[in-house]
Amino acid sequence: MIGGSGGPLFGGGGGRGAWGTPGLERAVVDGRAFDTRVMARLWGYLRPFRRQLWWTVVLVVINAAMQLIGPYLLKVAIDDHIIARTDFPGLSVVSLLFAGTLLVTFLTQSRQSYTMAYVAQHVLTKMRGELFAKLNRLPLAYHDRHESGVTMSRIVNDVAVFQELLTQGAVNVIADLLILTGIITIMVLMSPLLALYTLSVLPVMALATVFFTSRARQAFLRTRETIGEVAAGFQENVSGVRVVQAFTREQVSQRRFDAINLGNRRANLGAVLLASAFPPIVEFMGMLATAIVLWFGAEAAQSGAVTVGVVVAFLTYVTRFFQPIRELAQVYSLFQQTMAAGEKIFELLDTPLTVDDRPGARELPPIAGEVEFRNVAFHYRKGVPVLEDISFTASPGQTIALVGPTGAGKTSIASLLARFYDISGGEILIDGTDIREVTMASLRGQMGLVPQDPFLFSGTIGDNIRFGRPGASDEAVVEAARLANAHEFIARLPKGYDTVVNERGQNYSQGQRQLVALARAVLAGPRILILDEATASVDTRTEALIQAALARVLAGRTSFVIAHRLSTIRNASQVLVVSGGRIVQRGTHNELLGQQGMYRELYLMQFRHQDPTASRGPGALAPAG
Repeated sequence: MIGGSGGPLFGGGGGRGAWGTPGLERAVVDGRAFDTRVMARLWGYLRPFRRQLWWTVVLVVINAAMQLIGPYLLKVAIDDHIIARTDFPGLSVVSLLFAGTLLVTFLTQSRQSYTMAYVAQHVLTKMRGELFAKLNRLPLAYHDRHESGVTMSRIVNDVAVFQELLTQGAVNVIADLLILTGIITIMVLMSPLLALYTLSVLPVMALATVFFTSRARQAFLRTRETIGEVAAGFQENVSGVRVVQAFTREQVSQRRFDAINLGNRRANLGAVLLASAFPPIVEFMGMLATAIVLWFGAEAAQSGAVTVGVVVAFLTYVTRFFQPIRELAQVYSLFQQTMAAGEKIFELLDTPLTVDDRPGARELPPIAGEVEFRNVAFHYRKGVPVLEDISFTASPGQTIALVGPTGAGKTSIASLLARFYDISGGEILIDGTDIREVTMASLRGQMGLVPQDPFLFSGTIGDNIRFGRPGASDEAVVEAARLANAHEFIARLPKGYDTVVNERGQNYSQGQRQLVALARAVLAGPRILILDEATASVDTRTEALIQAALARVLAGRTSFVIAHRLSTIRNASQVLVVSGGRIVQRGTHNELLGQQGMYRELYLMQFRHQDPTASRGPGALAPAG
């Protein structure tokens, strides 16, 4: 099984830099507060919790009813039990009923909050799980074009917006609409004229709402974009902190990040400015309505048109009337953010798998390891060829060396064999079977990879070696490490194979990580092994250890060795010299040295003081069939 990631074999470039360079593919959203497509997709996640949602709606209705009954009970207490006559038993009953409404309100709100939090957490868990699974399946071409920090923002920040909507927004809309409708109805029934005076502020309130919410749309969209840019810049700088420090570019890096961070701050302050300007307007309208009730209510009470209890009830209802309006405005903004986040999330989930199992793809049976490239062509971007007319055959057990200048297409050949990308033309056959006709799992399950920059996962050394074969015994792990010459340094670690690996294995040297990656590939038992510059970044002693291990590991396996150090491929069965996306020379080491061409030039540049006709060296690969 192909184990590990990172390094040139996994592509790169062509995307947007974290500092704002062109190329990032963004979702285009228009800031709508309600998008039927997004809501329909969200309902798909909510459907399994219909019972909890209906129960929440019942709680909301009860809660709204309690908030509407309370002020009316005050009217009854004042008009019927205080002013009309002193009726302490009756007043006690009304008081108990009022206290009961407060208790029921508390109980329904607490239960409603827990139920929606329960639903929201289950939805978020499923959504993030689907996003993670999709990211694992997306072809490398997608990751080439998208910054990992922006992608992480989709999973963390944008998904969190859905939680806010479910826990704070969706249910509140129902409650607020019920309360507003109920208050208006009760006020009109108690005193139509006083209700008309009180609600005269609503047209101004409506205009203010439209004004602010329309301008808040793009402001909130910009905050979603800038937080992704911040995440991308932060992630890239943390990953490259060693290079930043090595070139003493901390200040330059800081200034660039500060520019992105400032953009995010401005976007958020702009959104906050709009959001913060609206509540005072609502408060002012509420105070104005209260003043209207006091002025006209007192006059009506003196004339006998309304009772004192009605005026008190009106004052209480006015206080409660503008709170739902304020909440609805906030929920409107939250819906806008959710629609923007939903567009981005579902765009990722809907990204087509350009490299995927074909319908009816079959399992690749155990292979002997014969590999054939027939007139293979490939491009990352249409119209920009990377490989053209690549043809060669590797017999089972042979070692094929790929050499040539940087950017010639060597890594692309290996990537196509593992089907990290699909070819643009021609065929790639393994044991006579087109690799596009079999499942990728059965194909990659019989391959092993040792990248130039070996990627170690958090966990233990043993876990990393066992990555491609999780069920392997401890004995098998140790044996694989011995074959890879990794056992000696692992045994010296404080906890041996149980020693913890930090993020990306940064607590181990490049050479140690390379030996662990080689052991990981060995344990997986691949029939085809890909070595991408496996000794390019290690010291001489570690290179000798790796070469000695490779002499054992490559035996009987079809191997592809991408190499710049030509001393490592002297005994390869076949050397393919790649330049400009084409194979310009092929043959054995000795055959190519006897010809005038690129291989001889490359060799002489590396070994000017050695005999170019030498066929063996201390670092040469053992014969591989």
